[in-house]
Amino acid sequence: MIDPRQYRSIEIGTAEDEVREKLPAGDTFMTAGLDGGGPEKPAGARCLVLMSSEIGDDLDIEPVFRFCFRDGKLIEKKSYEVASR
Repeated sequence: MIDPRQYRSIEIGTAEDEVREKLPAGDTFMTAGLDGGGPEKPAGARCLVLMSSEIGDDLDIEPVFRFCFRDGKLIEKKSYEVASR
């Protein structure tokens, strides 16, 4: 999980290694399947989806943050909601 302030502090164009140092790995059972419910990924990008530390208004919805990388840089970040499992 990451805090919304942390999400906002990371800027597009930042080196992937630098961004990943600031974020959890995201490879836990809690994040499994989160990447399938969001907006279309940028072509050729690898994305990391993490749960927000905020709790949504609806218990069936999870707020998430997605960070997409290509050529060693952050090219996109998105905040959206996915259905809970």
